[in-house]
Amino acid sequence: MAAGHDLVVWNRSPGAAAELVAAGAKLAADPAEALSAPISFSMLANDEAAESVLTAENLRGAPDRIHVNMASISAAAADRLQAVHAEAGVGYVAAPVLGRPAVAEAGKLNIMAAGPADLVDRVEPLLDELSVRVWRFGDVPRRANVTKAAVNFMILHALQAIGEAVTLVEAHDIDASDFVELLTNSLFGGVVYSGYGPMIAERRYHPAGFSMTLGLKDLGLAEALAEEQGITLPTAPVIRDRFERALADDELRDADWSGVAEVTRAQITRTR
Repeated sequence: MAAGHDLVVWNRSPGAAAELVAAGAKLAADPAEALSAPISFSMLANDEAAESVLTAENLRGAPDRIHVNMASISAAAADRLQAVHAEAGVGYVAAPVLGRPAVAEAGKLNIMAAGPADLVDRVEPLLDELSVRVWRFGDVPRRANVTKAAVNFMILHALQAIGEAVTLVEAHDIDASDFVELLTNSLFGGVVYSGYGPMIAERRYHPAGFSMTLGLKDLGLAEALAEEQGITLPTAPVIRDRFERALADDELRDADWSGVAEVTRAQITRTR
């Protein structure tokens, strides 16, 4: 909207659209109305949500439309949705993103796009307004979703690594914030470590920028991709155990996914 586009918006929880409507967007009566735009975008929580909204019935309408699915979904769901869009006569582009809410608000996402080149060409100017770079991964939509799942699998490892390392230094009476400052100003200066390291050191897990439930979901996406190709991910069971324990904890289940570090940290209390 700030870039001058007219928006028609819809959300599964209606209240979430209120701020945009107040700023001048039109509220669609249902998803079919929102999806009737020449170019439409969605970002839904998981496979089930995406496939319940992006149906052939909701997509059918005027020809020559494109839908851009920005959700982190499974590659299998991407294949199914590609087929549903083809049935409805709508072009389909997968474009999941990297970046927490503040990054999205600043228009500084990294976007992984895949789909027929002519369709990506048509939507790329809009994606450019949301991002610092659009990374193209070929003409098969699922490739963008595979890439996103692999990136999030690495983030999950980073969260676990920070949690374990912080637990280790704290057990020896070293301040976690001092340790993280060393990490992020020397060998681990990337955005994952510099962003999540201080959150873990200071136990700043609320409000959640990315939920524990979605973290476990993303682990499942990586596990499914590995199973599809007969690949073993030796570390996945450890990470799954940590997230399942966090989700079973009343104080952690609604925390940011970086709060999974507390599962490992709790070992200090138990052993001292």
